[in-house]
Amino acid sequence: MVSAEHIPGPPAPAPGEEPDILVAVVTYNSAAIIGPFLRAMPAALQGAGPATVVIVDNDSRDGTVDLVRALAPWATVLEPGANLGYGAGINLALRRARPRRGAYVLNPDAVPSPGSVVRLVHAVEGVDDVGIAVPRILDGQGRLKYSLRREPTIRRALGEAVLGGHRAARYPAWGDMIRDPAYYVDGATADWATGAAMFLSRRTIDAVGSWAEDFFLYSEETDYALRARDAGLLLRYVASADVVHPGGDMQVSPWLWSLVALNRTRLYRRRHGGVPGAVFWFVVLLNEASRALLGRPRHREAARALLRGQVRPAAQAPAGTRVRARLS
Repeated sequence: MVSAEHIPGPPAPAPGEEPDILVAVVTYNSAAIIGPFLRAMPAALQGAGPATVVIVDNDSRDGTVDLVRALAPWATVLEPGANLGYGAGINLALRRARPRRGAYVLNPDAVPSPGSVVRLVHAVEGVDDVGIAVPRILDGQGRLKYSLRREPTIRRALGEAVLGGHRAARYPAWGDMIRDPAYYVDGATADWATGAAMFLSRRTIDAVGSWAEDFFLYSEETDYALRARDAGLLLRYVASADVVHPGGDMQVSPWLWSLVALNRTRLYRRRHGGVPGAVFWFVVLLNEASRALLGRPRHREAARALLRGQVRPAAQAPAGTRVRARLS
């Protein structure tokens, strides 16, 4: 039985008009996590103008769609009838509405704080060189999550392989992740950020176009942010806009970890070509294989995926793997 509790919705656009804000969410078997997100949305959108919330459900089998419709009849639910992946789901939402101010792409377990959306809007409006705003992300205990990233390079991949991701992050030339807490202040910029919560200005949506759909999961947010930067639009951090997002499932899922590793190499090859792409692939393989020798299952699975050039089908994922729309 689905609860009949109804959550009051945010202000809706007038009939025939586009919303100021589009909230785009992709779900997959998200019934256990979608409730807090839906309850938070009306307060999060306060002051941002009329909004449309679009939930794209990638063929959930756990009652996600029925629960969303029961709790939030004001949300638009799209059912493509298959698990199309994260980027494809976002594109469906963006085709449903063309927001005047921008689109907030969120994971279904990323819970935004009251009034946070308008702060993201203000970070991109009237600033010609800023096109993406990202909030401060906190874990379930209220601790800062290091969500900002530098552009992937061969040197940074090598730094991660030799030093490990956390140690390499201390040196900007050798690590992708930005782990200095002092950097996480209003106005900080980065090449990209984790995709759990990203606000895209309307200018960015028009300039960058669709999200890449062939990654299925992971690296599509890196690709999008780098393409925005290519168009002269920066990514800006907004410390006053909070999102609580536990995440972290890829750390314990060999299947998801292998998808991350493989998509990193595919994205680098796409942007830099065959020879640099092959070098980057080799460095990532070296990293995963060396850690696989220590008996770490996720690294062993990633090394196999890199050698095969593909991950195992989701149906063959190791027991216990949770394949949602997005788990970063």
